[in-house]
Amino acid sequence: MLKIILSTLCGCLCWATVAFAAVDVNTADTKALSGLQGIGPAKAQAIVDYRQKNGPFKTTKDLTKVKGIGPKIVEKLGSEIVITR
Repeated sequence: MLKIILSTLCGCLCWATVAFAAVDVNTADTKALSGLQGIGPAKAQAIVDYRQKNGPFKTTKDLTKVKGIGPKIVEKLGSEIVITR
């Protein structure tokens, strides 16, 4: 019985780590980006297009340069996104 409980707990912890992993907006594809709160397929594509045209984002605030993404969306994203260089 203890084995089953520990196994279930381990599985839940592994799932939670994957489910709450931050998305790097400088490397993520449209599928990963569209899974973010407030970002659908069109905005995800706009992020990728902007990144390809202008280079990597330097800060999360740079996302507001993408058409359709304002400060409120960036604020909602919070810890869901990261920026790497």
